[in-house]
Formats: sequence, C-alpha cells, structure tokens
Amino acid sequence: MDLLPVLVVHGGAGTVPRERSEQSVSGVRSAARAGYAILRGGGSSMDAVVEAVAHMEDNPSYNAGCGSVLNVKGEIEMDAIVMDGKALGSGAVSAVRNVANPVRLARLVMDKVVFYPPCGQCAFAQEMGISEVPPESLVTEYSRMRWKKNLEPGANPVESQMGKMGTVGAVAVDREGNVACATSTGGMLNKMEGRVGDTPCIGSGGYADNQVGAVSTTGHGEVIMKVTLARLILFHMEQGHTVEEASDMGLAYMKSRVDGLGGVVTVGPQGNWAARFSSLQMAWAAAQKDSLHYGLYAGEHFTQSIDDPH
Repeated sequence: MDLLPVLVVHGGAGTVPRERSEQSVSGVRSAARAGYAILRGGGSSMDAVVEAVAHMEDNPSYNAGCGSVLNVKGEIEMDAIVMDGKALGSGAVSAVRNVANPVRLARLVMDKVVFYPPCGQCAFAQEMGISEVPPESLVTEYSRMRWKKNLEPGANPVESQMGKMGTVGAVAVDREGNVACATSTGGMLNKMEGRVGDTPCIGSGGYADNQVGAVSTTGHGEVIMKVTLARLILFHMEQGHTVEEASDMGLAYMKSRVDGLGGVVTVGPQGNWAARFSSLQMAWAAAQKDSLHYGLYAGEHFTQSIDDPH
C-alpha cells in the first residue's frame, strides 16, 4: 500500500486550558493541511514541514512565533531547528528576537552552516532577505499575563509551562521517500535570559534520517536533552520497533530515567506515523492519503477528508 506522502504535526505537550483547546486542535489541523498541500503538489518534505511549522508560528495559540512565552525580563527569545534526512543537513537558531518565523531562518541556516548563535543572526537574516519585525509585535496579552503571574513569589514556571501550550513541530515523508523534521519554540516560561533548550539541538528537538525516519519533540527541554529523545526513538526504530513502539519506548525511558513528560510526532520512510505523548494532552494532526487525522487526549483519534474545511 502506498502511504506517501505523509505529514504529522504537534502543537505542544502539556495540559491545554479548556478555553483554548478548540483553538489548539483547529490550529494543528490547519497547519497539517498547509504542509500537506505542498506534498500533494509534488513538493519536498523539507518545504512541507517548514510551511506547517511557520503556519503555527503565525498562530498566537502556540508557544512559538507570535505566541511565544517571555523570558524573566519579559522579552521574546525563540529557538528553531530543521533537518533533512537525505544528506543529514540541519539548520538551527537560538534566542531569536526579531524574526516572525524562526523556522524559516533555520531553513536558510541549513544551506550555510548547522547552527547560528544569536550574535550575527540579524545580519544573516537581512542578508537572506528576511525582514525584521519589532519584538513587541510578537508579544501577546496572554503571554504577558502569564509572565507577570510567574514573577509572583512561590510561582513554578516549569509546572505552569506543562499546563499550557508548548513547542510546535512537524515531520514528513515526500513522494521521493525523503524525510524531514522541523521544530520551533518560545522556550520555557520566565526562563533565564539567553537560555537555550532542546529545540535547536540535533537529536533532541528533532532528527531526520532517510534510512530510519524523522522525529519532532515537545516537552521540558532540559530533560529531553538528557536523553536525546529524538535520536533515541530512531535508535529503537533501527532495532526493528514500529514507530508507535519506538515513540512510547523513548517517552517511557525519559519518564523513568529523568522523570520527564513530553510528546513526539514520528514518521518512518515508508509512511508509517505516530503521535504519542506522556503528558495529559498534545494537540496533533496527520495528513495522509487525502485524509486528516487529529486528536488532543490519549487514545483520541478523529478522521475527516483533508478537503473538509471544518
């Protein structure tokens, strides 16, 4: 059975507030449609995951792009990564302040180097034709409210983070069998200035290899980095486990070893896919064979036509 092309996205692991759950699910469905349209038109998996993630960066419902959480000083600092499974090319950026779509900047970095630190990012973005935006334009009232709330004595930003929206990401396989991943985040709520989490780290925030598959992760960055979650899952797939089994094994190890919760979207080169999480919720959507699959709670799986606008 031909399962290609396929694209799977996530909107972050955690507990989605009831009043924002509909927006979260609607947003991942819309992002999956946007990325799948590129695949259906014969486009590459890399272009598809970048488009899907940029779609979510433009949606204030998520902790990425214009919905990013703020650091301890009340400022935006965003991270992103992309990886192409054909030649293991990767591009990553960290602490981005004045670019609306860090994932597009990471994609351009991939063609030049692997990782671009904050110093020099502005000049590189200008050189590549990416226009700057005022950092304040990316700050939402919701993010500002959460920042102020977590400045109060006794506040626990890590717990609060897992109780709201998180990192966004996508994985895909195109008609040529090439896999790719992309992940983007605003980081941890009220983080230290300059803090960099798992997202821009190869093997943690994401990994893609045509010989095995692709993974995009979400959760608490410090624990994801300790187990290099994305690469760990692909290791299990190399040992012969299915995408679901490998994803569950990686998440279970992270929980038992470092007491960390999170979620992943995973694809294999033949088009098998999984959206798995150890947190209470994770908004996800998958597009394959002109069908759109989506869910929010564990065990939840709805399906509709990819062309159904509702």
